[in-house]
Amino acid sequence: MKIEIPEKKKLVYEMTIPIRWGDMDAMRHLNNASYFRFMETARIDWYHSLGASSDPNGEGMVIANAFCNFYRQLEYPGTVLTRVHVSDPGRTTFETWTTMARTEAPDVICAAGGATAIWVDYAKQKAIGLPDWVRKLVSDEG
Repeated sequence: MKIEIPEKKKLVYEMTIPIRWGDMDAMRHLNNASYFRFMETARIDWYHSLGASSDPNGEGMVIANAFCNFYRQLEYPGTVLTRVHVSDPGRTTFETWTTMARTEAPDVICAAGGATAIWVDYAKQKAIGLPDWVRKLVSDEG
């Protein structure tokens, strides 16, 4: 099943990630798990760039689900341009979307995926409302 990446989304972060030899599978393609690692790395790097932390006694985002659509192969050597987008803030959630392209062809999307982020009180392990600063950041107006 292919999940479509929405047209309406807000770009919030970009970073490059080098493809390592060890990221390859036996067929000399980027291993499927590596795409999820790249999406996670970009999402967490964006989160930390906001000054947010993962204090186990605080609050922050956790991922409820994740998916990836594969369009073109990525292989070693190379560097991946990851772009993180956000959309659809709810009471306790927002959507994250990540596109992956080779840096030398930034407009050719090789893979794209998404994840639903839920804002939680880590100590209580319970969803809580999005803070105003997060809602503003992930909304169209922010």
